[in-house]
Amino acid sequence: MNIGTVAERSGLPVKTIRYYEDIGLLKPARRDNGYRDYSTEDAHRLRFVQRARSLGFTVEECRQLLSLYGDRERESAEVKALAQSRLVDIDRKIAELQNLRAVLAHLVEHCHGDDRPECPIIDELAGTVSVG
Repeated sequence: MNIGTVAERSGLPVKTIRYYEDIGLLKPARRDNGYRDYSTEDAHRLRFVQRARSLGFTVEECRQLLSLYGDRERESAEVKALAQSRLVDIDRKIAELQNLRAVLAHLVEHCHGDDRPECPIIDELAGTVSVG
């Protein structure tokens, strides 16, 4: 199938598919005329990567997961370890976002939002005053 068809089947943009090919996540066959010829398995691999990326896995982790997916001798412990590592990263990002939210909420709460020029939000961004 051509790249447009595999893009439709995988739900990925053509540009992303070309990028994944460039970095070696998939290697479609080439026709005699040089055009890429994607297989059903290529479309499946692309959907696999898309799902993994939507769960926050990095491209390198997707590479590892694809390798594990293709290895019938794999141990599920390897897959679980990758997922647990990703979960730790997600929890860390959530904590960072919660801290950012708390700081910004505090600044918004202390800004009068009136016609005066004093603004703790601007002061904090400028690094001149800490709201306490």
